[in-house]
Amino acid sequence: MARANSYERLRRLELLAAQLKHDGFCTIKELAESHQVSERTIARDLQLMRDQQGLPIETDRGRGGGVRMSSNWSVGRLNLSYAEAVDLLISIAVAEQMNSPLFLANLGSVRRQLIASFSADKRKRVDRLKSRILIGVTASTTVQRTVRATGGRTVQKLHQGFLDQTSITIRYQDESGKKTKREIEAHYLLLKYPIWYVLAVDKLRDALRTFRCDRILSADLSDTQFRVLPKTRFAQLLDWHERQSTPLSRK
Repeated sequence: MARANSYERLRRLELLAAQLKHDGFCTIKELAESHQVSERTIARDLQLMRDQQGLPIETDRGRGGGVRMSSNWSVGRLNLSYAEAVDLLISIAVAEQMNSPLFLANLGSVRRQLIASFSADKRKRVDRLKSRILIGVTASTTVQRTVRATGGRTVQKLHQGFLDQTSITIRYQDESGKKTKREIEAHYLLLKYPIWYVLAVDKLRDALRTFRCDRILSADLSDTQFRVLPKTRFAQLLDWHERQSTPLSRK
């Protein structure tokens, strides 16, 4: 537990430094809410960053005061967690699939440098996870008009369950508006921009199903882990999606 807490604090210190450099000025309250810790914890973190890391954190005292990083300081080498590295690589894959002529010239180079910076173990883990991400073509304008916003907590739980291969209990609203409670295993994710779909095992119905992520109203993680099924088990679902559009590009 102590090792986990130490790691969490080190990660928080890194993120605090990057946030202060990016945002320019933050109050202690804002930082505490952003990192989901107490204001006292943030104050101790900032003091540690000054005293032991030598970071030039400036304080504005008085009413409405806050903290900022000196404009002469830079973040330095990027140190991504496993989940952050996966998110960045997936974002690059999505951007490439969109085939926009702007800002794409260096994406291949960025991806190669990012992967090269990983340890061998992290590279294998990322490769395994990337094989579970399917990038399709852009959704039709008719479908795009039905897209709704998904809550941040719901997205976070879906993300965590997918990464950790743990079952997720969801409340789902189908196309007709009917709401149901499901327990699912998120085996694969399919993007038909801007809509993400979960290719899942519906445990309560003992069947393979597709769920639109923006129709998931809430999500809660369980402790039950699952082993990823081969893509061939989802062939019928993928064939159905292919019939709705042009063939999928699998990243």
